[in-house]
Amino acid sequence: MKNYIESLQWRYATKKYNDKKVTAEELELLKDAVQLSVSSLGLQPYRIVVIESQDVKEKLAEAASGNNKNIFKDASHLFIFANEVNVGAEQVDDFINNIIETRGVPREEVAGFGDYIKGYLDGQSDEQKNIWTAKQTYLALSTLINSAAVLKIDATPMEGFDAVKINEILELDKKGLNAVVVAAIGYRHDEDAMQHLEKVRKPKQELFITI
Repeated sequence: MKNYIESLQWRYATKKYNDKKVTAEELELLKDAVQLSVSSLGLQPYRIVVIESQDVKEKLAEAASGNNKNIFKDASHLFIFANEVNVGAEQVDDFINNIIETRGVPREEVAGFGDYIKGYLDGQSDEQKNIWTAKQTYLALSTLINSAAVLKIDATPMEGFDAVKINEILELDKKGLNAVVVAAIGYRHDEDAMQHLEKVRKPKQELFITI
């Protein structure tokens, strides 16, 4: 646990990347971590598009704002976290089938769980469902950021981009997806002054309320 805390202390939202690339092995480790990320009901109502093509990163940079343009272009990889739009019975059935196949249980044993999820979703408007699935992407994002820190890989979570343009470039809308948040990964540049600043967080006595 001490090493984990030290990794969190080490990390920061990197503003400038060098040209070093994350290895294929490290990338797979990060994918493993994100795959195992906590998700409400276990549904994982999102997809993650991993961008390693420099040409695609350059195109996506056009949809980014401010310094995010440089981060999009210079980082080793981009992770585009996209929520499933208007999630419903089809996604739930896929999830239940995955449970049956993975755990080797009869359908009748998990049918009630599937009905429960469908009932929950049926009680939500499309807007409410899309807000809920968008929130789920942030849980996966957090797993990526913290796992990268353990591997001493830098990362930058970003909301400063035009989702409509991202969706258009990657044709996410045709897949029933919507870009919610982006994370760049790679290695900090020596010229990134942010790495030398003390981490600023609320003191524990202000952050936590013990009852």
